[in-house]
Amino acid sequence: MKQRLIGSYYRLRETNIISNFFNLSGIQLSNTLLIVLSILVISRVVGITEFGIIMFTSRFAQLAGTVINYGTNQTGIRDIAFNRDDVHKLSIVFYNTLWIRMLIFAIFLVVLFCLQFTPIPYYSYILLSVPIVLAEVFNPLCFFNGIEKLKIFNIYNLLSNVICLLSLILFIKGSQHAGWVNFILGMANTLTYLGLLIYFSSLLNLSFQTPLASGMFKIAKDNFYLTINNVSVNLQQTIIIFVLPIWGNATLLGAYTLCDRIIGQCRVLLITISNALYPNAAIIYKQSVEQWNIYRRKTKYLITAIFFAGSLLIFILADFIIFVLTKQHNETATLFLRIMAFVPAISALNVLNVLDQLLKNNTIYIFRIAVILFFTSILVTFLLLTSGHSQFVGAFTLIVELCALLMYEYVIKKPSIQNV
Repeated sequence: MKQRLIGSYYRLRETNIISNFFNLSGIQLSNTLLIVLSILVISRVVGITEFGIIMFTSRFAQLAGTVINYGTNQTGIRDIAFNRDDVHKLSIVFYNTLWIRMLIFAIFLVVLFCLQFTPIPYYSYILLSVPIVLAEVFNPLCFFNGIEKLKIFNIYNLLSNVICLLSLILFIKGSQHAGWVNFILGMANTLTYLGLLIYFSSLLNLSFQTPLASGMFKIAKDNFYLTINNVSVNLQQTIIIFVLPIWGNATLLGAYTLCDRIIGQCRVLLITISNALYPNAAIIYKQSVEQWNIYRRKTKYLITAIFFAGSLLIFILADFIIFVLTKQHNETATLFLRIMAFVPAISALNVLNVLDQLLKNNTIYIFRIAVILFFTSILVTFLLLTSGHSQFVGAFTLIVELCALLMYEYVIKKPSIQNV
């Protein structure tokens, strides 16, 4: 057993998975620390109701950022990794990615201008959240991940988070400043990411590339299904947050978004693990599909066991966690957190399934599942909010995650089922 563990360790070290994971974990650790401390600062200063509005507009900005990113955070890792030794091709990938993001951001600004003539709630908060969207234009994570050099990204991200937290403490003094929270968060990321883009370009001696219609069209075509999937995934998790203000229940919005913010960090950690595994997983899959299937199953159960232990801990300490973050005992928030506590464990079961479909380039299956889950989330939202039992609202994410797991498991096992 000892020899197997030692052998596994050395094999992992040779594949850069450990290095990737710790670098990505360092990023996530600093982000998680920032978010936990910012929740402490924000919720105690502006109150749980205003916190809900901040999270509502933040989620709106993140949805817009998902569209602007256009799946390049995922395909960019692959494209950079495949062309890391060819400076000319790297330059094309780098600038094509930026051009497509900037084009979509320009369209977003036009849409945002038109939204002022609609009854969308908290429009002034949304305007102050634009820097969060702009940050996604310059987000260089896929570039640094593609060449497996994340240390500099990690360091600058940590410094940005520290400055951001200090700015929140310095400038957010009451509920009247609540709208500026997202502005501060977004500007910190925008400036950091822009600086890192310049550094990346100079580090690899990339040459400037003007946008070509053929290059833009190729990205638009190749990443369409992936983008729809990402938007759907975002909406699956947030549609209830968008509906709650329209439904007129700001109290539930504050409690739900607080718990969703906590559980969301577990999701981001899973994405971190997936990104760390991605480069090596692509190599294993390229060598042998059978080896990949064995690797996927073993890794899936290991990750799930770890996150299930975390889920149990969150369930037991739910009331304590809410009190520490908000300095008050909130029964609704505690109930929601206990219900949502097992979402990370279910997501962990599914994270390698999604990666499997990406490696197999089964974007059509990803797209179909995304569409089904989107309509499922709409139906679940309607049923929960019309049931007359507000305590069921916390089950939204749990139900949607279970549906996603079942569908991905079916898609993966579909060939063997057809053979039988």
